[in-house]
Amino acid sequence: MLGLTGFREILTRISRVFMPAILIAGCAPLPLTPEDLEARKFEAVSGKAVIYLVRDSLDFSNDQAPIYIGENLLLTTYPGTYYRWVVAAGRHTLKGYGQDSGTITVEAGQGRIYFVQQRVTHIRVTNSNFALVSEQQGRAAVLRSVLLTVP
Repeated sequence: MLGLTGFREILTRISRVFMPAILIAGCAPLPLTPEDLEARKFEAVSGKAVIYLVRDSLDFSNDQAPIYIGENLLLTTYPGTYYRWVVAAGRHTLKGYGQDSGTITVEAGQGRIYFVQQRVTHIRVTNSNFALVSEQQGRAAVLRSVLLTVP
C-alpha cells in the first residue's frame, strides 16, 4: 500500500508530465468553420456589395448588442465577432435595437467591400456607435474575430 507521502509523490510526477500539455492544449484556438474561412477571403460578389460588420474584442463593453441588419434581420453581436452581409447596390442601414440609438447607413456600390466597426458602450443602456473604417483596419479587425452565423 502507498502511504500518503508516496501518493503525493506520484501526483507530483503526474502533474509535472501532464500539466504543461494540458495548459498548452487549453490555449489552442478552436478551428474556424468553413463559412468563416470563406468570409476571410474578402472577395467581392459580382453584381452585389459586401458589408462586414465587425465588433472588435477591444470594445468598451462586454454586453451583447442586438442590432437590425437592414429591415428584417435582428442579429446579436458580442466582442470579437463579425458578420458578412451581401447586399444589392444601394442604401443599407444598420441600427440598434430597442433603446440602442446607434445607426449607420452605407451607400453600397456593386463589386465593393465595406467595413463597419461597431463599438458598444453601456452606461444606463447599451448603445452602439457605428463607423466606416478603412479596408486595412477592417480586415485586421475581422481576422481577430469570429463569424456570427444566422440560424
